[in-house]
Amino acid sequence: MSMHSTTVEPPAAAVAKDAHWAAKMARLRARKLPERTLSICDDPAAKTAVTEASLDLAKARTRAQAASIELGVPEEQREDWVQAHPEVLAATGALDDAQRALAEATLTLTFRALPRPAWEQLLREHPPTEAQADAGMEYNVETFPPALISACHVERDQEGRPVEGMSEEEAQELLDAWPDSEAKALFTMSLLVNQTLRADLGKG
Repeated sequence: MSMHSTTVEPPAAAVAKDAHWAAKMARLRARKLPERTLSICDDPAAKTAVTEASLDLAKARTRAQAASIELGVPEEQREDWVQAHPEVLAATGALDDAQRALAEATLTLTFRALPRPAWEQLLREHPPTEAQADAGMEYNVETFPPALISACHVERDQEGRPVEGMSEEEAQELLDAWPDSEAKALFTMSLLVNQTLRADLGKG
């Protein structure tokens, strides 16, 4: 008498369910940590130039639209006609130039959220003093800010590749050198990125 092993195939529905979950889990694993950017520009003239150029473009478009109506340009062709109008083209070029100048005058600092274990480890490394704990603080207000800023800061080169970023010492230097409001903004941005909620919790 020969023994025959039989292979029991799982039901098709179970296979489909497993594949569905595997695909969803793969998407969950692939999610990137949230990032926030702090923009710093010490050139108010560059900001004003962008604002004025934006207004000039809006005015040029309004005049061109009025002209297109007067000339009887069909409605479906009107937007293309307005965009090609010499005054609109010139205003668009001026806005592009102003925006480029503003970008060159602006420094950006990017902060990325920490994975939960790294966040909790950082908190353990910077516990509040007894007085700070009594005041309800979760961390040491003197040592945690530069550590968090450094840990969350992400620097990329012109090709978008990660490069060495801000050290704790450099973060402390900025916190000490900048005005209070700007120092707070630097720390707040590194806090906010770790508190960003991108999930919709729905309704209960």
